[in-house]
Amino acid sequence: MATAPATSSHMDALQSKHAGLDARLRDELARPAPDDAVIQQIKKQKLQLKEKLTRA
Repeated sequence: MATAPATSSHMDALQSKHAGLDARLRDELARPAPDDAVIQQIKKQKLQLKEKLTRA
């Protein structure tokens, strides 16, 4: 059984979440002592979202 294509609102939600992660990453990098673990976690989440966006 094939999966249904992602709806526009679903895509918008993923893009919005990706933009929020971008903002979190910029904020973390702007700190005097950025946390490498947090940076890696945000980057991993961004990559996962990007993969979902390209597959949809």
